[in-house]
Amino acid sequence: MADTSPQRVYRAACPGCGAPVEFRSATSAFAVCSYCKSTVVRDGQTLSRIGKMAEAFEDYSPLQMMATGVAAGVPFTVVGRLQYRGETGTWTEWIAIDDAGTQAVLAEDNGSYVFSRPVDFGRAVPESDALRVGGTTAALNKSWSVASNVTASLISAQGELPKLPALGTLFRMVELRSSDGEVLSIDYGTVPPGVSRGKAVVLENLQMKGLREGSAQEQKGRQFACPNCGAPVEVTLGTTKAVTCRSCRSIIDLSQGIGGELRHAAQDERVEPIIPLGTPGKLQGIDWQVVGYQHRMGHEAGDDESFGWEEYLLYNRSRGFAFLVDSTDGWSVVRPTTGAPSLSPNKQSAVYLGEGYPLLYAYEAETTYVAGEFYWPVQRGQKTYNRDFAKGANLLSMEETPREVTWSSGSKIASDTVAAAFKLQDKGGMMKRGDAGPTAHAPGCAGMGCGSVVLLFIIVLVILLAVKSCIDDSSQSGYYGGTPRTSGGSYGGYSGGGGHK
Repeated sequence: MADTSPQRVYRAACPGCGAPVEFRSATSAFAVCSYCKSTVVRDGQTLSRIGKMAEAFEDYSPLQMMATGVAAGVPFTVVGRLQYRGETGTWTEWIAIDDAGTQAVLAEDNGSYVFSRPVDFGRAVPESDALRVGGTTAALNKSWSVASNVTASLISAQGELPKLPALGTLFRMVELRSSDGEVLSIDYGTVPPGVSRGKAVVLENLQMKGLREGSAQEQKGRQFACPNCGAPVEVTLGTTKAVTCRSCRSIIDLSQGIGGELRHAAQDERVEPIIPLGTPGKLQGIDWQVVGYQHRMGHEAGDDESFGWEEYLLYNRSRGFAFLVDSTDGWSVVRPTTGAPSLSPNKQSAVYLGEGYPLLYAYEAETTYVAGEFYWPVQRGQKTYNRDFAKGANLLSMEETPREVTWSSGSKIASDTVAAAFKLQDKGGMMKRGDAGPTAHAPGCAGMGCGSVVLLFIIVLVILLAVKSCIDDSSQSGYYGGTPRTSGGSYGGYSGGGGHK
């Protein structure tokens, strides 16, 4: 591997404590002393102390300072860290430089990573208010969808930095995504706004060295008392922003850290998922563990009935997160997309990575029950507007809130494959879904007689009419129907994930 040592390093004494402070990039203007946490600014050969930086919160990331890797054949070194808090929770951006001193950012993205570099927007950067979530804009000779527009603030920093917004100062962050899988980030915390362009990466493909191999053991020590019942709650993932108490089932918000008054919401009923939390399994050649579960309900405009489905949050340390979705139409595995598919003007189709997907359903979704750990601050009652698209077995789903649009893509998977992956063959029967039901061959009257199909249809019709009559006479609301739907996945920041029936 090529030598990742920089050609030149500027080193001077910290004006706060005298410890050495290094600058490896000529474009870096700020640094945080690793000893006294003084924030220093570089002016030529002089360092000036301009304040003190808050301690970086422990995010249990596998990344750490001075880790090295290779991106597009160019070696780089991680030299800085910026931690932010916004409307979608907290996140981290790692500052990297190559041996020529050129800077890049390795940032978290919905449980995965994006490697990006600074770019020129190509024209005047629009005002943040002009970039409406769900809209489009042109830049760098192509169209971009506005995926998020949130207010954020810097809460801590470490190491060598290209910028330094004042601690606690609110500013806007906007993300644009393209149909070919790119992301364009606009940071309005600087003047002029900073713009970076990148794509999704897998840490193992970056040939990373110097990662925190021991972070998994450190995570086991994250325990606290449930603010509702006092029972011990253990957090096993560093990215967790919400967790449920195993004793009282309360949802506990960890987006502001552990300590002080933790926000929580009680859940009265208990739901037992078919696949227990903590179960390991191997799907599509990747080893996963089930770390979260949520039940969601959907409702189409003009339809009096609702439908439900389940989503299992899967985790792999180097691959991030994926969703295993269980709906009446069958099972599917989906993951977040870094880019954003392009919608047709009438929103009846979408194009992603050159493939077209027709719209299947559009509906409102609501989270009704959660268990386990989540990388966004999930809340019971979270509502989103969803659109599901499909082309054969391939799925594409969109979930929208006022501040964010998230997309996921994946494919259907056989229930037998799911049962075998998680060693649940004894539950194979209860995991069968609509695609394996008794009417699966009805279009051609194969597999059962046409008379049987007609008789079955009449029986179902009578039952449905009886149920509808009961509903009409009842003063209770919230009937949950079992309408068959396809499945997508669940991602997002505050939205709580792309439901997709």
